[in-house]
Amino acid sequence: MKLLVAVKRVVDHNIKVHIKPDGSDVELAGARMSINPFDENAMEAAMRLKESGVATEVVAVTVGPAAAQDVLRHALAMGADRAILLESSEAVQPLGVARLLKVLVEREQPGLVLLGKQSIDDDTCQTGQMLAGLLDYGQGTFISALEIENGEAVVTREIEGGTEKIAVALPAVLTADLRLNEPRYVKLPNLMMAKKKPIQTHSASEFGIDVSPRLALVNVADPPARRACVMVDNVQELVEKLRAEARVLP
Repeated sequence: MKLLVAVKRVVDHNIKVHIKPDGSDVELAGARMSINPFDENAMEAAMRLKESGVATEVVAVTVGPAAAQDVLRHALAMGADRAILLESSEAVQPLGVARLLKVLVEREQPGLVLLGKQSIDDDTCQTGQMLAGLLDYGQGTFISALEIENGEAVVTREIEGGTEKIAVALPAVLTADLRLNEPRYVKLPNLMMAKKKPIQTHSASEFGIDVSPRLALVNVADPPARRACVMVDNVQELVEKLRAEARVLP
């Protein structure tokens, strides 16, 4: 079975982002970029399936500028067999990404598509669900456990207040939660070898897909500073403050 893993290039999660002076967006110039953490969990899951003999090939794909090759190199260093860049100089929103991935899935015919449950930059949490809808595939979102049994993906999903276990017929789309696994440490020799491996590149425009943005970013601002907490001596004082100062009680 072939696995297709979608990854995204984002600002490294250890970096504090800064807003541009005009508030139009966050400042990316000079920022350290890396693979989206949730996508790294998806890649680790794919590699474990290959190492267990369930999968025969792992293909990594990303949508973005030429600089996004670095996250594909990371995926190759983790053990991916091939890497595909759908190059676009313009930012592509989740629906556009899902449409591009749909065409690629139809070409590659993987038995399973894996990606992170969300990216840490826009946090839309939409691409996996949109892709499954466009393909008319079953989906398992926010998964924290995965097994392949009898032509099905048996997954544990993180839901409000607990978990649920479901079986999804293959082919399917799965989105990974951080609790799915602990991604392997990528060693320097593997990174050096990954730099020599070819990356198949296609212009996103050659797919003939409308990836024009549907949403406009109006403004970016820092969240308001949190007010200092107040210590109270008893429940009655707490209730009075909630009523008189916070005005959250009648």
